[in-house]
This record gives sequence, structure tokens and C-alpha cells, in this order.
Amino acid sequence: MSRPLAWLCVCALICVSSSLLTACGGPKQAKVDVPPPPAIAANETTQESAETTDTREPAPASRNEELHEAPASHGKALFVETGMASWYGAPYNHRRSSDGAVYNMHALTAAHRTLPLGSTVRVTNLKTGHSVVVQITDRGPFVSGRILDLSQAAAKKVDVWGAGVAMVRLEVLRAPVPLNSGGRWAVQIGAFEKEHAANKLRDHLSQRYQTARVLCFGSPVGDWWVRVRVQDDDRKRAEEVARNTHTSEGDIFIVRLD
Repeated sequence: MSRPLAWLCVCALICVSSSLLTACGGPKQAKVDVPPPPAIAANETTQESAETTDTREPAPASRNEELHEAPASHGKALFVETGMASWYGAPYNHRRSSDGAVYNMHALTAAHRTLPLGSTVRVTNLKTGHSVVVQITDRGPFVSGRILDLSQAAAKKVDVWGAGVAMVRLEVLRAPVPLNSGGRWAVQIGAFEKEHAANKLRDHLSQRYQTARVLCFGSPVGDWWVRVRVQDDDRKRAEEVARNTHTSEGDIFIVRLD
């Protein structure tokens, strides 16, 4: 065998030996069977999706620590009122309600002009007998002859959604504060079709009641309102303003702000 050929054979043997030593002497990786992740239940998927996509602000902390409740023994309500109820939906959906939370027309809520925010109310359709329990989260309705504005979901429960309006009985089951004392009060006037008409009344009331704060604002449906916040938001002062104010356009309402 020639010298160059012998040298090549020796080099090949050295490389093969080195590879075998490395394979035998190096640490071996244990083979681990990793089980597949557990399947996600349908309800967990729904919950995760809701938490991911719901960008609405959370409702304020509950004020139910000192609730005034109707006695459970005989079921007598704290307050009963009978009148026409209507409902409100899409133009106001996802807008901020009077309680600071974002209005959800698919929740069981309602708007009332004077009941404390956070009150729990049972609403019964006097024609069909269907009832629903709702929470007062907003202010309204600002239409003469109506006492309650239901969310769309609540309106469907008591057969108001299709009809638009219905005669109902309202029973206050519990409230965060006493119904007949305290509160922050204002006067709301409208609706005005034109902004200049609302501004004209605002200027007049600002000059007449110099200690009051008079605001003009538009609604989601395009009309205009004037709100008078009297000194200290006192109810008697607000009632005095309401009695002494006259306008050829719009109605005048006493409204509780809290």
C-alpha cells in the first residue's frame, strides 16, 4: 500500500472512532411523552371570549351595604307607582348611564326620574300579568305621562317591547337610601328641536337664578335639553324653579341626580 493511501485510511479510522466515542460517552436525552392539552369546555371558551372582547367600563361598586328592603314577611313594597312604561335601546346602548356605568340594553335595568339609583324594582304589566325585576341605573323617561323607561331586555319580559308602551305597576323592593329624604335634585327641561332655543332658555335662567348652574346639552337622538342645578342641589329649590319656569317648547321635570 502506498504511503498516501495508508495515511488516508488511518485518518478515516480516527474519525469513525471519535464519532463512536462521542455517541457512547455523551449524555443521553430521555424521551418524554407529553400529553396533549386538555380540551376547553364550551362554557370556558365563552367566558374567555367575553372577558377578551368586552371593553366596557365596569359598573361602580355596589351601594347595597345599607339597603332599605321591603319586609319579606308580607311582601309589602317600599313604594308603589302605577303608570305608563316605555323602553329605550340602540341609540343609547353602550353610552354612559346616570349611575356611571355603561348602558347595556340586554341587561335587566330601567330608568326612573326620582327613585335612588341602585334601587331594585318589580315591574308588572297590568294587562298581561308578566313581571320582571330590574335595577334603576338611569334617569328618564323625559316624556310627559310616562313613569319608567325599561331596557330592551326588560321590555321583552313584560310585553312592552312590541307595544312600545304599556300600563305597569312599579314596586320598589329595596333601595340604597331612604326614599323620602336626602338626595341631590335638579330640573330638566326639553326636548328642544333646535339648539338655539335651548341656549336661549339657558341664558334666561342663568340670569334669573344666578346661584344655579344651568347647562345645555344634546341627546343621542339629536334633540337638546336644559338642566338647572340649584344651589346645594336642594329639592325645595329645584321644585321652586320648576314651578316658576314656563316654556312654549318642551316639558319640565324634577330629576334626582343620585
